Order: sequence, then structure tokens, then C-alpha cells
Amino acid sequence: MKVEFAPRSVPLQRRLQTAAVVQWIFSFLGLAQCCTAAFIALFFTRFWLVSALYAAWWLIDRETPSKGGRRIHILRNCIIWRYMRDYFPITLMKTAELDPRQNYLVGFHPHGVLAAGAFLNFCTEASGFSTLFPGITPHLMMLSLWFRIPFFRDYVMSGGLIPSDKESASYVLQKPDGGNLLAIIVGGAQEALDARPGSFTLLLKNRKGFVRLAIQHGTPLVPAFSFGENDLFDQVKNPKGSWLRRIQHWLQQIMGISLPLFHARGIFQYSFGLIPYRRPICTVVGKPIPVQKKDRPSEEEVDQVHQKYLNELSELFEKHKAKYSVPEDCHLEFI
Repeated sequence: MKVEFAPRSVPLQRRLQTAAVVQWIFSFLGLAQCCTAAFIALFFTRFWLVSALYAAWWLIDRETPSKGGRRIHILRNCIIWRYMRDYFPITLMKTAELDPRQNYLVGFHPHGVLAAGAFLNFCTEASGFSTLFPGITPHLMMLSLWFRIPFFRDYVMSGGLIPSDKESASYVLQKPDGGNLLAIIVGGAQEALDARPGSFTLLLKNRKGFVRLAIQHGTPLVPAFSFGENDLFDQVKNPKGSWLRRIQHWLQQIMGISLPLFHARGIFQYSFGLIPYRRPICTVVGKPIPVQKKDRPSEEEVDQVHQKYLNELSELFEKHKAKYSVPEDCHLEFI
């Protein structure tokens, strides 16, 4: 006997999609603080042993984030990520095959305000990463400070996130059997300060560390551009030299994270709030750029590969921009 379920109504689907996005935003804007507060508070209750045991486990497990992390496939495949995907929606597109016998270093652009495309495409299976790139295990780099937060570190590792330091990157790229993809949001938190609709400015002109890393490991570089990433939020005007921009840079130097003042829509209304707009995101993954391995590349060699990467990224953008309603006269700007 075949049991058929009535399809969910459109309003219910939209509510579920919105709930999934709210959960995701909370997980990065509030969950870390809640985890810290809970860890400390438990010490002053009869459940103090929970925090004590976790502290011991934390000490034993402290090297795991820099050793490739500890992904949990059940969480990567959780249905909530599919609702989040459909909210925008978010899609992943490949333009070339990736050989699972090799490792790859992907440069992801732009950062956007909260890097929604990077998270969903590389840290979940909602957009079908494993189907598009069979035999490839994705890793996404994230600021190291998030891995110092109790409980929260385990949550972010479950999706394949690892700390953004050289040790963690090298561990993934030097695996001899291949089949690993390391995604780096090259512009980082600083680029988020320029994330606003219609912006195609990338903080990349002097960012060459990822290129040097690829050369040292002989890892092919793969450019990826996420169309629509900057369209999810509006941001308070903060031109360079303004008092707001100076404060944001100062806070970034102290805390390591940027604090863009963003806004979009609310949960029950569309005029103001912290929920992103329903605007499509498509992350286009380009073709690999072969890199000659060299332990100590010269500045000239790094510059050559870096320039080739900029050219390939620009070509990728120009080739696909018309599909995503980007005006013909808009081009990437590297700063």
C-alpha cells in the first residue's frame, strides 16, 4: 500500500524557509554567546559536571579543528538546510570537472555580509555538492576565534569548517590521496564592510597568501564567484575615511571580526529587520588553474600566479554575469 502525503501549502513552506534562515542567522550571531554563557553558568548549578567533563574533552580534543575538523554527515544533510536553500534560493554550478585524485584550493568571492552562499554550498549538502563533485570532500575556512568557544566549536566543525590559519590549511592540502577541497573566502571579514547590492568590489589586489599556499603544496587554484551574495542586505553607508569606517576597522583590529551595520526585512514584515531579502544566489565554480609546486616561491612567481588567478576570476565573472542580471557595464574591481 502506497501512502501519499498532501504537499505542504506555499504559506507553510515559506514559514519553514524563513524559520531555517532565522536559525542560521542566530547560529552565528547569538549561538556563540549562548554557548559561552551556558558553559560558565553550568558551573554554578548542580549540573556543573557537564561543563567540567566538556572542559576535559575540550583539552583532549583541542587539535581536532586544525586536523581537518570532525564533520557529522547527519547534520550536513539536515532538512533545515534545504529550507534555507529554497528561501533565497541558492544554487551551486560547476564549469569543469575536479579530479578526486587531487586536492584543490578554491577562492570564494565575494564575502557578502554573512557568507550565505559559502556556508550552504560547502558546509551542507543542500545544493548537492557531493553529486556535482563526487569523491571531493569540502572544507571551508573560518576565523580561528570561533573554535575557542565551547560547544559552538563542535557545531561549526560538523559542517566541515576549519580555522583560518596556515596549519589547518596545510593539513588539508597535503593529504596524499587527494579528494579534498579547501575553500577560502579571500576577502575575509574586511570585505564584508563593502557588501551591498550592486557592489562588485573585491579585496583581492594584495591578498596573495592563498596563492603562496597553493604553490607550496602544488595545489590547483579554483576561482568561484557567488552571484547575488552582496544583494541580501542593505548596509549603512560607511565610505572609506568616514568615522563609521574608522570605528569598524578599529573594532576589527581588536576582535578580529568586522561589524557591518546591515539591515533588510523582518520576519513578519518587509520594511526593516535582520532577515535577508529573498534574492537568488548562484555560486559558479570555475576551472582549475594548474600550479607548479615550489617550497619557497619568489615574489615574482607568486605575482605571476596571482595575476593569472585575477584574470581567470574576471573571465568567469564576465562569462556568466548576463545570466544573473548583472549590467553589461559592470566589471569586477580589485582593491
